[in-house]
Amino acid sequence: MKTLSTLAALLALAVSAGCVTQPTTTTAAPSGWTLAWSDEFNGAALDRTTWMTETGGHGWGNNEMQFYTARPENVRLEGGHLVLEARKEAYEGKDYTSARLKTAGLKETQYGRVEARIKVPKGQGIWPAFWMLGANIGQVGWPKSGEIDIMEIIGKEPGNSYGTLHGPGYSGEHAFSKAIALEGAEYGDDFHLFAVEWEPKQIRWYRDGVHFHTATPETVKGEWVFEQPFFVLLNLAVGGYWPGYPDATTPFPRQMLVDYVRVYRKATP
Repeated sequence: MKTLSTLAALLALAVSAGCVTQPTTTTAAPSGWTLAWSDEFNGAALDRTTWMTETGGHGWGNNEMQFYTARPENVRLEGGHLVLEARKEAYEGKDYTSARLKTAGLKETQYGRVEARIKVPKGQGIWPAFWMLGANIGQVGWPKSGEIDIMEIIGKEPGNSYGTLHGPGYSGEHAFSKAIALEGAEYGDDFHLFAVEWEPKQIRWYRDGVHFHTATPETVKGEWVFEQPFFVLLNLAVGGYWPGYPDATTPFPRQMLVDYVRVYRKATP
């Protein structure tokens, strides 16, 4: 008993002295929600029961410049984070490489709170995103499938994060979108929590707990297609019609760091 007491005292002293690193995240569910699944990215390798990598360099409908790969140079777990890394290098006919992940066919959800704690990279032409697509996209195509953009930040607007909805009649440049500014700072300076709360006939966007955007069937200019399962995506694009393209001021490599992704369901009363 004396030994255990001594060890406890030493541990308490170490904590008070800052010698023991305390967890910076918690799995406690927000009020009104119950955790359905999460990935804290604390392992040695990507969880292939949750994520699959998408590869290719066809522009992804946005004239993007990168070739997405599954190589550890572009996607890996490191220091308790998921790392998506964009690199300037010749690869498969492209001048840049990066990574794109999705949970399609593995983890899909209809309604819930979907959140991620992310630190985005800075730089002209850099385009990190955390978003969702309708699981039926292979059958009906886009935008009939619907798209929920939880977070998009473009390098030329480092202080704005966009929450956007795409569907039939309101897609692309006509999407239903709103930005939230980060006053006195840039998003790439630190981690931020990006989330949507999705319920029947309503989707709400949040940044660090601040509610800044809401969509309902009445607010969109077309068909509401959000009463079906969706899957989650994370990607780091280089260039494209909207963000523009890298220039001499854009440093490489650029990293998007994801601390965790968590999906909640509405708690039963």
